[in-house]
Amino acid sequence: MCGIIGIISEEDVSSSIYESLTVIQHRGQDAAGMATLEDGKLHVRKQIGLVREVFRAQHIKNLKGKMGIGHVRYPTAGGVTREFSQPLYVNSPYGISICHNGNLVNSKELTQELYENDLRHLNTDSDSEVILNIFANEMQKINSQSPSPEEIFSAVEKMHLRLKGAYSVVLMISGVGLLAIRDPNGIRPLMMGKKENDLLGKTDYMFASESPALDALDFEILGDLKPAEAVFVSLEGKMSRKICHNSPQHSPCIFEYVYLARPDAVIEEISVLKSRLRMGQKLGKKINSAYPNSKIDAVIPIPESSTSSAIEVAKYLGVNYREGFVKNRYIGRTFIMPKQDMRRKSVRRKLNPIPFEFKDKNILLIDDSIVRGTTSKEIVEMARDAGAKKVFFASAAPPIRFQNVYGIDMAATEELIAHQRNEEQIADFIGADWLVYQDLDDLIECAVAGNEKISSFETSIFDGNYVCGSVTKEYLTSLEIERKDSNKAF
Repeated sequence: MCGIIGIISEEDVSSSIYESLTVIQHRGQDAAGMATLEDGKLHVRKQIGLVREVFRAQHIKNLKGKMGIGHVRYPTAGGVTREFSQPLYVNSPYGISICHNGNLVNSKELTQELYENDLRHLNTDSDSEVILNIFANEMQKINSQSPSPEEIFSAVEKMHLRLKGAYSVVLMISGVGLLAIRDPNGIRPLMMGKKENDLLGKTDYMFASESPALDALDFEILGDLKPAEAVFVSLEGKMSRKICHNSPQHSPCIFEYVYLARPDAVIEEISVLKSRLRMGQKLGKKINSAYPNSKIDAVIPIPESSTSSAIEVAKYLGVNYREGFVKNRYIGRTFIMPKQDMRRKSVRRKLNPIPFEFKDKNILLIDDSIVRGTTSKEIVEMARDAGAKKVFFASAAPPIRFQNVYGIDMAATEELIAHQRNEEQIADFIGADWLVYQDLDDLIECAVAGNEKISSFETSIFDGNYVCGSVTKEYLTSLEIERKDSNKAF
């Protein structure tokens, strides 16, 4: 889960990229970066930290150019180092920079192929560098200083044939233009917009992981890139687009609607907020059926992703909705922190209970999902310490039982609380009087209701069905080792 931005304009773009990166900061709090092009010269700034920490006024001033790309990254098994920050760059051909959201499942094999067959050396273990070099290798074969859109799309087609996994990318090609690409399954989001530059009579184009980034800069949203689609904008501002695959299969990630995306985002024409409201309605119905006599005094959300669902749960059950936790907004999302001890400490620092909302009451806590369970355990303890008589717990998402291989580095399988445990065992672990999970069919229905043209979603963390294929037992075992907290670098 990362966030990417690409803009080509008739004016300098660095301040616009900076502003839009702050809008999608929730997609990555490990590192941030930006690259711009000015008369063929590349300007780059990237570093560990939040957007506001990485970029100062002087950096924005120095990042000159009317075309640029930006990135926010969240921690993975690779550790928190500048080496893994993006954009990444390769100088031949043309000079190409990339920002990537997603994850390849065949990057190790491709790294070997690039070295043995294409004579390309990779400097990191980043799959983003693999994508960059495969695309660069295909562009090298064009052998033209001014490649046409069709030649670029041909390179993308050949790239799609080699890559397996999830990848939404923006590529900046020196002296040529800006290119956005989405993988053949459309797993990670990517959308585009345009804005008429009245002063110069031309059109600016923008690509972003989420619609609020486009809204913030007053771009008209043109919609999501389709699976396997590539959109190219030349330096002259001419836009071309093409589906670069014979058989794309549309399977967007359903976890975007559960947790990853902002509530004001619209992805695949589906309102994230409305989908979360529907999740609450479905969850309320299940709670009422499973535990009709619990005498719940109040429904309290774990802020903030679960707030919308909690409102609808309370409405369905006919009980009070209360905001019992005050959130410290200066601490980042604990889910994407790399170490368990960091996550545990951050929960206590991030959330502070309001005692009178809990004292002598039966409380139903609503969260968007439960990953390792340790955060939920801390929160249940906080509710009891604040005086709650009983603490019930409900998740707006189904049990997370499997690793994600498409860009959400959430945990090793054995660290997932729902792996080989039933609801009663999980409730006992987190200290809740009872626990209810959303049903997967209901979750899918909540998303499909926003766009019935989508027939399937990527739901592997819930059901273990990996839509891309090529996910072998050996790959999952290797990933399991990398993702254990004990093996993660700081």
